[in-house]
Amino acid sequence: MVDDDQESDRLIAPERAAEDVGETSLRPQTLDDFTGQKTVRRNLKVFIEAARGRGEALDHVLLFGPPGLGKTTLAQIVARELGVNFRATSGPVIARAGDLAALLTNLGPRDVLFIDEIHRLNPAVEEVLYPAMEDFQLDLIIGEGPSARSIRIDLPPFTLVAATTRSGLITTPLRERFGIPLRLEFYDAEELTGIVRRGARLLDFDLAEDGAHEIARRARGTPRVAGRLLRRVRDFAAVAGAGRVDARTADAALTRLDIDSRGLDAMDRRYLACIAENYGGGPVGAETLGAALGEQRDVIEEVIEPYLMQQGLIQRTPRGRMLSSSGWRYLGLTPSAVAAAQLELLPDGDDDNLPGAPAEGPDG
Repeated sequence: MVDDDQESDRLIAPERAAEDVGETSLRPQTLDDFTGQKTVRRNLKVFIEAARGRGEALDHVLLFGPPGLGKTTLAQIVARELGVNFRATSGPVIARAGDLAALLTNLGPRDVLFIDEIHRLNPAVEEVLYPAMEDFQLDLIIGEGPSARSIRIDLPPFTLVAATTRSGLITTPLRERFGIPLRLEFYDAEELTGIVRRGARLLDFDLAEDGAHEIARRARGTPRVAGRLLRRVRDFAAVAGAGRVDARTADAALTRLDIDSRGLDAMDRRYLACIAENYGGGPVGAETLGAALGEQRDVIEEVIEPYLMQQGLIQRTPRGRMLSSSGWRYLGLTPSAVAAAQLELLPDGDDDNLPGAPAEGPDG
């Protein structure tokens, strides 16, 4: 017989498990320790206190936004603040309805089940999840053909906390079953500086204030990136025998990592240069860019583009991606007459240019 811990481990994606091991020491443990996302934290605290006061399960929570902003950490904090057990898995890992049933039937009253990448959930599994979320009942088909029969299993009230970087891919019936949808935004430099300082204390790393700020402003607005850069700066400082790490030392380490003063790395620069040099500044679709760069479309849309759009270096138009005026300046290039004319035709405030807006065209 498989015990609960073994079953939970089997249903956790290996890459997520490895990531958690590497970042556990830097994760905040309570909402008060969590830096940034003020509106999300303030609202979550109210909802948690209300549910705890009534002795009920918290309503289902959907966390969405770019990767690395703390969705998994918030899910763990929710369980800790509620004083209940926490189970974690990932959408692609739940391949069959039986996998979902194994998870749900092992939950205790008011426990938290965290499903990462909920947008990649198998449609057949998603259908089974609907009554479980709404009525706390599990409907399963046993057997096949004429001998098949349906059974209904009552579940204890539980809280599903789901995370996604692609909220637009979540089906409407599933999205509407989440009573608490929360969007996480990129962090500003001040918030990230506080996160880096806290991480340095936990790592017993002597980091000056200006050194923390140098790491923070090059962390792409993302705590996960800030934690990774902090560890790499610590490695360089340890090997070099540096004592207190200031901005100059941090800058030297980050420059060796090929991360510039705006937080852009080699892949970001390849992306921008590809649009400028190969496609005259655009417009060009994500599939074409992915093929030219040797990357999957998901990497283009989820990893590379969000920060570049936040920085105003690229724009999304109905026909594809284009370099903005800031993008041309960043590359130190002058747009061609055609590219300049296209930029002038883009109206200010066009929704297609905002982060998260759908990019259309022949290949998206």
